[in-house]
Amino acid sequence: MVQYKWVALSNTTLGVLMASINGTIVLISLPAIFRGIKLDPFAGSSFQYLLWILMGYMMITAVLLVTFGRLSDIFGRVRLFNLGFMIFTIGSVLLFLTPGTGDTAGLELILFRMVQAVGASFLFANSAAIITDAFPANERGKAMGLNQIAALAGSLIGLILGGILATINWRYVFLVSVPVGVLGTVWSYLKLKETSSRHSNQKLDIPGNLAFAGGLTLFLLGVTYGLMPYNGSSMGWGNPLVILSMVIGVGLIVAFVFIEKVVEQHLFNLSLFKNRAFTTGSFASMLQTMGMGGLMFMIIILLQGIWLPLHGYSYSSVPFWAGIYTIPMMLGFVVFGPVSGALSDKMGARLLSTVGLIISAIAFLLLATLSYNFAYIPFALMLFMMGSGMGMFAAPNITAVMNSVAPQMRGVASGMRATLQNTGQTASMGLFFTIVLVYLTRLLPGSFGPALSTAGAPLLIPIFDKIPPTSALFSAFLGINPVGTILSDIGPMSALIPAGVVKVLEGKYWFPTALAPSFMTSLRFTFLAGFIIFVVAAILSVLRGRRVIYGEPTSDPKSVMKASVNVPVEPAQKTEEVNH
Repeated sequence: MVQYKWVALSNTTLGVLMASINGTIVLISLPAIFRGIKLDPFAGSSFQYLLWILMGYMMITAVLLVTFGRLSDIFGRVRLFNLGFMIFTIGSVLLFLTPGTGDTAGLELILFRMVQAVGASFLFANSAAIITDAFPANERGKAMGLNQIAALAGSLIGLILGGILATINWRYVFLVSVPVGVLGTVWSYLKLKETSSRHSNQKLDIPGNLAFAGGLTLFLLGVTYGLMPYNGSSMGWGNPLVILSMVIGVGLIVAFVFIEKVVEQHLFNLSLFKNRAFTTGSFASMLQTMGMGGLMFMIIILLQGIWLPLHGYSYSSVPFWAGIYTIPMMLGFVVFGPVSGALSDKMGARLLSTVGLIISAIAFLLLATLSYNFAYIPFALMLFMMGSGMGMFAAPNITAVMNSVAPQMRGVASGMRATLQNTGQTASMGLFFTIVLVYLTRLLPGSFGPALSTAGAPLLIPIFDKIPPTSALFSAFLGINPVGTILSDIGPMSALIPAGVVKVLEGKYWFPTALAPSFMTSLRFTFLAGFIIFVVAAILSVLRGRRVIYGEPTSDPKSVMKASVNVPVEPAQKTEEVNH
């Protein structure tokens, strides 16, 4: 009979895989989705649909994870994990059936993605805690390694699978999650057992929930709308509502800290942040996610909008090939993820995780040296290097974080860890988008003029100089040549341009060649930002201290120290620190 720990690992890994695939499958499939629902990518409202379809999912999960982790500690992790599988599957069915078109369909997609996000929040909040409950401490690194392979591999599989399915029918992008969700839901209800340690008579901290969820929601809403054009500016950071939203959001999060000091039963026990292993590991993970989230988005724009068209790929095929060309990153993670997880069971997380972050930071620096017409082999090696570093970091880090907390607090600790990750991913969109748009705003007006003169259409220079940076970035992201739309909008003036020149402008090469210099300059600054983020994460990883395992004996009595974490402890439990 299969041991229960492997049942728990396989089921939670299936859930994480499904949720991770869904997170990126939409990223790569948006061109087909926009065409399928007949949403004009150059309409004024389309950019906000793009942002909400991408960021709404991440925002909802970031806001709900801590609350769901706390609910899981009260009512049972397996019970709410199972519920998450079912809700996610319902959301996938609704997305597949999206009935509307145009703006209506855009709103429906955002709403149904949020339903999925609620299910994903239950899955992410509980998967690591269920694995930690099921496995002994000397096997958790290996188990987390396999689980984390599913998390990142799912992200990369989503890119490839989205590229394939988008060429067939955009609805299949959402349908693919349904059979997996049905299987996982049935399997989890039949096989998973509640093995977690829980306190009796626990209640939900209503004031803390309202302050934390409200504060994080307002802050992330500010980040989202800060990226939208406002009052003639390419971005909305000067929008009074954006500023007010972020200020109130930060104020509510500060209020949450004071609320947690006075309420009898906490949403999140802030004393966990006194645990150095938990705090440094969680914030290192947040920074890693911030760097990786921005990286994936920028790589997709680079491939779909510039590199692939310049190498002869049709705009309709670029989503598929963009997924294929990111495979080296997945290979790096798959190779080093399980190895580092197994090694961390013996040697701890500090060395492995730190080296992994440094390797990925160096990969960022190398990516910053690329020209827009780069050779693929060096690029593939850089992606493999990035994936390898992430593989070395992920499993040891999450194992160290979960090993350091008391069993009865693993749900809320996992929820906080995942909240920081998702907040980092959402913030990365804001940070990387802002860097790119700032530089495009400065550089774009002068970049189209020489290209138009060379092509024989200097008449269009005043028009192209007024293209909003968001529209140019949107076009690159969706793998669309906007010239046809621009020519149709200028009416009779387009008749003054020779047919041969129009053919050149609407071809595969002119627009990416004209956009490339400005975009690559902005892209280099995002890669440098990623390098800095990963260096800070590596410093946090170094500062994590010696390996902490809650409630586990050690073979070296001299290395036993009581952890400085003020949490409720059952009489038979203790916290021990193992020095490796």
